[in-house]
Amino acid sequence: MSASLAAGPATRVAVDVTFLCMDAPPAGRAPALPDGYRIDHYPAPPVAFYRRLYDGVGQDYCWWLRRAMPDGELAALLRDPTVRVNVLWHGQEVCGFFELDCAMPDEVNLAYFGLMPGRIGQGIGRAFLRAALDAAWASGPSSVRVNTCTADHPRALDTYLQAGFRRIRTIREIWDIPDRLGLDIPPGLRI
Repeated sequence: MSASLAAGPATRVAVDVTFLCMDAPPAGRAPALPDGYRIDHYPAPPVAFYRRLYDGVGQDYCWWLRRAMPDGELAALLRDPTVRVNVLWHGQEVCGFFELDCAMPDEVNLAYFGLMPGRIGQGIGRAFLRAALDAAWASGPSSVRVNTCTADHPRALDTYLQAGFRRIRTIREIWDIPDRLGLDIPPGLRI
C-alpha cells in the first residue's frame, strides 16, 4: 500500500476476510442473463468511469482501497493487461461490474464483483456471477480465487459457496479507512 492511501485521520475497523478457491469450472449450463442485459469488456477503462463502477458497487461495503488510490496509480493498474474489467449493462444503465486479476500464470483472482445497489435482488446476480466465472476460466487456469469479508453484502459468502467455491481460511484484518473518503462505516465494524 502506498503511503498516500493511509495519509491523514482514519477510522479503524475489524473485518473477517474469507479466502475461497474453485478448482474446476462450474458444472452445467450457464444461466442466461435476463433480456436486455449485456456484459462488455473494458481494457484500460478511464479512471473516472472505473471510479463510478467501484464507488457505485462498493459504497455500502467499505470498498476503499481503490478510492484512496491516486488517479495516476489507478490508471497504471487499469492499463495492466492482466487486469480485466467487465461491465454489466441494461440498455444504457450500468448495473454492475467484475474485475479479474490474471497476473498469476495458473490462477485467476475475481478481484471485484458486484451489482449497483438498485440491481440487487432483481434476479440477475447468479447469472452475472456465472458469466464472471466463465470469463475467469476462459484462460485455462488451474484455479479461480475470490475473497469476501464481513463488510460485504450479507449473502456474498453463501453466494460464492453455492457457486462452487470452497473456503480456504478466514482471518481477521484491521483496516485504517481514511476519513477523507467520507465512507459510511457500519458501527459494527468500528474498533
